[in-house]
Amino acid sequence: MAFVRAPVLPQREMTVEEFKAWLRRFDADRDGCLTREELQHALNSLNRWSAWWRARQGMKEADTNHNGRIDRDEMDKLIHYAQRHLRMKIYDDTYT
Repeated sequence: MAFVRAPVLPQREMTVEEFKAWLRRFDADRDGCLTREELQHALNSLNRWSAWWRARQGMKEADTNHNGRIDRDEMDKLIHYAQRHLRMKIYDDTYT
């Protein structure tokens, strides 16, 4: 008997660190960067309609150096995309 471990869905509101931790679960090669496919898997876990298209749009907005991956220094742009287009409430808790 095999058990499949389903990814934990993020909460409606989360901190930046919680969002990054959630995305790390989809970093298949553990290199600290997200490919379009890895981002698509994350969006599929949210049961988002047309996750492939949203992942493509997220990459266009966040991958500013056009290397096909969202690096650590580009993560803020992905957070901004998720807030605007995915209606995720992600806040910085460093000042609380």
